[in-house]
Amino acid sequence: MSLPTSATGLVTLAAEHTEHNPSLNPYLTGIGALVALVVLLWITTRFNRDR
Repeated sequence: MSLPTSATGLVTLAAEHTEHNPSLNPYLTGIGALVALVVLLWITTRFNRDR
């Protein structure tokens, strides 16, 4: 299998799977991740009072 043939196959495969899941809102996902990280940071600082 040559490089151009492989590249063509990968481009075709990528083009077939371009639909996005409409139930996943990127803003909601980002805000959720930010809140989770802030909560983890808060927990870490509460357990580390001796510094």
